[in-house]
Amino acid sequence: MTMKTPADNRPMSPFMLGQYYRFQFTSLLSIIHRITGVGLSVGTLLVAAWLIALAAGPQVYQQFAVHLTAWYGQVLLFGWTWALTYHLGNGIRHLFWDIGWGFDIKVAEKTGYAVVAFSLLLTAAVWAVAYFL
Repeated sequence: MTMKTPADNRPMSPFMLGQYYRFQFTSLLSIIHRITGVGLSVGTLLVAAWLIALAAGPQVYQQFAVHLTAWYGQVLLFGWTWALTYHLGNGIRHLFWDIGWGFDIKVAEKTGYAVVAFSLLLTAAVWAVAYFL
């Protein structure tokens, strides 16, 4: 037989029950900002390895370039480019927050959409320039 404690009769937190908390777009953007920060750290290691292979000579670079030009290398580079542009845009947004502008919920949501649009457009522009020039 188990004994019930007073803690067993306490209601769960309203946040756990989903009664009051609604997931917000700005929360998602904050989570993505943190993930892209980690991704940029890992991706920068890939860029450093590329530079080291370039400095090591044509044979080493050729072996490395095979992976960068493969589909998985292109996906990694595209993801790194998007993470960089997203992190840049969101960093600018944070600078405005640092001076006290943009805390209103509607402004925060609009600037969040602007950051996403900016990152997608700039990523597309960088890749268009890389492939067509």
